[in-house]
Amino acid sequence: MTPRRKVLASVKQPTEAAGWLLAALPLIVSCNGQAVRDAPPSEAAASVPVAAAADLRTLRPVDLTYTFDESTLYWPTSPTRFELEELADGPTEAGFYYSSYSLRTPEHGGTHLDAPVHFGEGMLSVDRVPLERLIVPAVVIDVSQQAAADPDYRLTVADVEAWEGEHGSVPEGAAVLLRTGWGRHWPDPVRYLGDDRPGDASSLHFPSFGEEAVRYLIEERGVVVLGVDTASIDHGPSTDFPVHRVSAAANVCGLENLANLDQLPATGAWLIALPMKIGGGSGAPLRAVALVPPGG
Repeated sequence: MTPRRKVLASVKQPTEAAGWLLAALPLIVSCNGQAVRDAPPSEAAASVPVAAAADLRTLRPVDLTYTFDESTLYWPTSPTRFELEELADGPTEAGFYYSSYSLRTPEHGGTHLDAPVHFGEGMLSVDRVPLERLIVPAVVIDVSQQAAADPDYRLTVADVEAWEGEHGSVPEGAAVLLRTGWGRHWPDPVRYLGDDRPGDASSLHFPSFGEEAVRYLIEERGVVVLGVDTASIDHGPSTDFPVHRVSAAANVCGLENLANLDQLPATGAWLIALPMKIGGGSGAPLRAVALVPPGG
């Protein structure tokens, strides 16, 4: 079995990779993601010398998450939005302050994770996604210039090959984060989604991944996460959602409505994407952060 196939198969045997991932994190961050690019998990763990571990305090955290509140954007057909109902806020009879709220939100909206089961029957639900698929090296592909010229732009294989020509091959087991520049429109629904009519998703316009590029990233490079700074890993006009279907079939998670991708380097950062652990969920609100090495 090739290293790429081992990465894709690890979703069924997640415990092996967790140990090497946590042990290797400081070293890999400090080495700009190069240390285990060509090694399967077992070999990578053996190659990590304890003395090489970096001080995590030297890494710059970047928040990739939008605040959930009344301005949070949801898919136009979502029947509900974010709701925070006050249960208590003030002094108690015992004299101390106490605050508590009731939270309601759809799975898919704001910065969130799409679990593979969202578009793949029998595939992983949110609670079953292994941690080693949520704490991974990240690469950022910037198509903001193309998207500025075409709001419906889709990442192409040629874009990926051009990125690899400059930075080297996309590493196996990585997250590919697509920077389109669309974060500058958040939370304006017209500019961010292309249309703000409630209940109507037929006229959306925003850039994202293209199907052939995603097939290349998954099948040839073995990526395990796709992330984007728009509302979907499929571009706005899509009606059959091929990127969702291709990624779901490979148990690849999608991260949507990511913030601050302009603060990440093309290589070298690590992604920590931890969703609310909803049993059987097709998606979940997400707190995503990146750890960027010095000079990144």
